[in-house]
Amino acid sequence: MHEIMRTNNAVLISAVEALFKGAGIPHLILDQHMSIMEGSLGLLPRRIMVDQDDRGSARRLLVEAGLGHELRPDGGDSDPPSAPQPEIADITDDAVLNGRLRLLQKRTGHRIGHDAILLAAAVPARPGERIVDLGAGVGAAGLAVAVRVPELAVTLVERAPDLAALARQNAERNGMAERVQALALDIGEGPEVFSRLGLEPGGADGVMMNPPFNDPSRQNVSPDAMRKDAHVMSGSGLAAWIDAAGYLLRDGGALTMIWRADGLADVLAALSPRFGSLSVLPIHGRAGQPAIRIIVRAVKGARAPLTVLPGFDLNDRDGRATQAAEAVLRHLHPLRD
Repeated sequence: MHEIMRTNNAVLISAVEALFKGAGIPHLILDQHMSIMEGSLGLLPRRIMVDQDDRGSARRLLVEAGLGHELRPDGGDSDPPSAPQPEIADITDDAVLNGRLRLLQKRTGHRIGHDAILLAAAVPARPGERIVDLGAGVGAAGLAVAVRVPELAVTLVERAPDLAALARQNAERNGMAERVQALALDIGEGPEVFSRLGLEPGGADGVMMNPPFNDPSRQNVSPDAMRKDAHVMSGSGLAAWIDAAGYLLRDGGALTMIWRADGLADVLAALSPRFGSLSVLPIHGRAGQPAIRIIVRAVKGARAPLTVLPGFDLNDRDGRATQAAEAVLRHLHPLRD
């Protein structure tokens, strides 16, 4: 089988299925029942598969229908031009934000999901400012902010050297190497190491982070070591991340983070010593259902009281993606002002 497209856009999937049925091209939709336990919000992309023998005709059909930009990269002679293939077998080349950003990432382990794009859309940033992305992985969230805000300087901080190297490559291949840097650094290293790498106290206008947020005492833990490292941390471990953000931010600078909804108490406790003006945005996988994520914004040194914002629905009550979610996840709209 050949993977011809990967998307979580239900409308797009329906359109492709209709085209294939009309042309008599057999196809299969995979990953329709993925678990939300891996931090995917229940919205991991679906893979649209066709037989190898139908690969060329299927790709031509989608190009003629104006959907060529949605195709997975493929090197076949009968295929339309596509992005260069990565040279390493365990690395994939994926498009997010409707093709505005292309990212190399590992085929196994933690994969880019909607959390990163939602976080990026919630970050307040203006041209000329500096943002630090803690726990950046391959750079998806930080680079998405850089795509949205021209002339924004971004520092991607990732403790795994191989992921930091991919983040650096992703900045280069998206034309942002001059204003985006990637550092291999553990946030627990301390001020001396931070300073040696150019991360001075109070030097950032904003900090963003998507820390590992599954508590091993409360959630099932993935047996995959890389997924576990990316997703699992107890509530008490959050304090080190908050401390690092407080060190990096200038007074009045904003921290933006995404966390699981049932961990709100842990977040508020960790932020209270040095942050105020907290706002909490609940993220609902489906309208009318309990929130599954929260996006929290806090201001260093501020004292204003907590604000809980109206919830943001990713899907309506029938399970269809909302227009607001499509605007954020595919079209680079900010999540809130």
